[in-house]
Amino acid sequence: MKIGLIGDSLTEGRPGVSFIRYLRERYPNITFDNLGKSGETVKSLHARLTKSTLTTDYDLIFLWIGVNDVYSKMLKVQAQPVASDHSEFQTYFSKILEMVSSSSKQIITVSPAIVGENLTNKANGELREISALIDSIHRNYGNVHFLDMHNVFENHLSQVNSSDYLNTSVIRVMKDVIFYKDPKRIDRISKSRGLYFTLDGIHLKSSGARIVSDQYANMIEQLLFPANGAFMK
Repeated sequence: MKIGLIGDSLTEGRPGVSFIRYLRERYPNITFDNLGKSGETVKSLHARLTKSTLTTDYDLIFLWIGVNDVYSKMLKVQAQPVASDHSEFQTYFSKILEMVSSSSKQIITVSPAIVGENLTNKANGELREISALIDSIHRNYGNVHFLDMHNVFENHLSQVNSSDYLNTSVIRVMKDVIFYKDPKRIDRISKSRGLYFTLDGIHLKSSGARIVSDQYANMIEQLLFPANGAFMK
């Protein structure tokens, strides 16, 4: 059995803690293809899939894209082009789904999580709109499902008092990639920044990675092992 995970740095697992490592521990008999790429936006992902199409038939694909279409606009340097508005985002997201549909029996579209752990900021307001847009797009496809990751993190953040820390420096992000690779060290620096689930307001620390892996696992159980109710290792 093979699962493809398409996305940006959150899927790639750099910087921060990779949620895929927890999925591999939970499902040692499943092959997980990490197809995440740092800085990816909906437009750059479309370009990547156009140049290098998916050739493997997957049992399930997770498509987690969109946070950089909000976050990268806050950075001084934009490595990849972003959707100019929601209409363009919808156009490119729909094109990506068409490309991916031929490579997998089932697809799960995942809404962007958070931009900063302060839910009242403007960026998270825009992510709510993108999440609703992705939800509406997925309904046009019979084999596509929706995982509202933004809502998941909203529920967890409502139970804590996080700081407003949000890294908007590309240089700082690069330093985090270089210097913070060990999960324990990542968790320590996150705590010093007053954060609960992320390293820098975007990328995952251990607790955030656990949340994502649990949500992905729930979808795997529902779609790939519905008769058993649970995957027997």
